[in-house]
Amino acid sequence: MKRFTFDLEKVLELRAHREREAELALGKAVGALSRIERQIQTIAEQRVSAAAERFAPGNTTALIKQYDCYMLRLDTAKNALLEDAAKAALQVEEARKVYTGASRERKVIEKVKENREREYRKQFLAEEGKALDDLAGGAGVRRSIG
Repeated sequence: MKRFTFDLEKVLELRAHREREAELALGKAVGALSRIERQIQTIAEQRVSAAAERFAPGNTTALIKQYDCYMLRLDTAKNALLEDAAKAALQVEEARKVYTGASRERKVIEKVKENREREYRKQFLAEEGKALDDLAGGAGVRRSIG
């Protein structure tokens, strides 16, 4: 049996490569967003801790003022991280669209390959059946002659 060859194999490989690259880019974008979210969570925990310690017994007004300034700085950092998170979420969405498109393009070529391979197998089996019928039909003629 002659092996099946797909004329668009290089195109399929290229599309699979693009899909892998898009998947890696999506992973990096999701990782960046996760990192920012962890930083926001850490700042929130630090702020809760500072708020709890601000009015602890024995704190002077100067120390309370320092806690207020620290919490204000944490709020400012959190707001900046929230803006970064919004930008990162947009990048994740864009990377997801690119990945989805690349995946769809690869699947289209893969489907074409499957269809052509199915047609090839069907045609091969039909030709093989004809050849076997010819052999079987010829054997009866050879017996009657001989």
